[in-house]
Amino acid sequence: TLAGASSSDPIEKLLGANACTACHAVDKRVVGPSFKEVAAKYANDAGAAARLAAKMRAGGQGSWGNVPMPPNPALAESDAQKLASWVLQQK
Repeated sequence: TLAGASSSDPIEKLLGANACTACHAVDKRVVGPSFKEVAAKYANDAGAAARLAAKMRAGGQGSWGNVPMPPNPALAESDAQKLASWVLQQK
């Protein structure tokens, strides 16, 4: 489980169900940036949550190097928004 999260935590369930933790961790770089790095990069960006949610669903490349983030089209928009908000709170 993630630090401070229980297996009944809805965010942890979303992270696991959508394979987020295969490439990301809270506080260290795995394949992609840590959630804390993402939160720091977008700390003063009011539109970051919406853009991150869209990127989670569409995929992307270039923000953090050459390794692409695969698209997750099955991720519901509401779940992507929840995850984006959570990521941006990891400080």
